[in-house]
Amino acid sequence: MMLVIPDVLEASCATRQALERLAAKWRVLLVYALLAGPQRHADLRRRLPDITQKVLTETLRGMQADGLVERRVLKDTAPQHVEYALTELGKTLQAPLAAICAWAVTHQPAEAAEDGRPAGAPAGEV
Repeated sequence: MMLVIPDVLEASCATRQALERLAAKWRVLLVYALLAGPQRHADLRRRLPDITQKVLTETLRGMQADGLVERRVLKDTAPQHVEYALTELGKTLQAPLAAICAWAVTHQPAEAAEDGRPAGAPAGEV
């Protein structure tokens, strides 16, 4: 069977559209966080301390609109409690993201491997 490579340069390409949706920095990190199971907004903020509340809310809404995340209301009265979880579609990202992680570890810069740093970690951090 021959591998068919889509023309990702075409705006109508489904692969390009998927990449544009997932390429946002926080989306992939939120998928990783939610792979551990459903979490509340505050838990996600703790897991991703560099994300602002506004960006987290906007990103979760966008992921919900794309069918990757579902929002569950746990307590409807004030103060409202909600949690976020990956949908079945969102969970399908686990294998491709694991492949990217494996690739990153295998191809980390030589100086990072020599220092024992994780891939992508700045010099001086272990």
